[in-house]
Amino acid sequence: MSTCNERSACRWRVRVAYIVAFFAVMALGLGSRAFADMLPIFVAEHFGDALWACMIYFGFRTCFAHKKISFAMWFSLVFCFAIEGSQLYQADWIHSIRETALGALVLGKGFLMADLLRYTAGIAVSSLLDLAWPWCNRSVL
Repeated sequence: MSTCNERSACRWRVRVAYIVAFFAVMALGLGSRAFADMLPIFVAEHFGDALWACMIYFGFRTCFAHKKISFAMWFSLVFCFAIEGSQLYQADWIHSIRETALGALVLGKGFLMADLLRYTAGIAVSSLLDLAWPWCNRSVL
């Protein structure tokens, strides 16, 4: 197999791994919300937002697998912080979106400073897992 084909196959394997990670983290995050009453209080209060940020990180890694990990870290943080900041905007049209299940999951309901810490922790853990995983020929930091 030529070098070009090997590199292309490797990129696809990496993307598939990120897609699997994306959906696995999404399932864990939805589970942390659905079964919050069965989880320890700390987990129920904090893990949903951290897992949401992990999902965003793996989404960026899926789309930009050829970029460095730091790229995904910074763009994930900016994206998560922007979504949280958008919760300060109070208009009727966006409230109607936030009142739907999907709108609440994506846009949130109200600004919390603690969410910024949760997002940062989730992205930090995701990127550390990404660094620890032995991907083939990928950019690091």
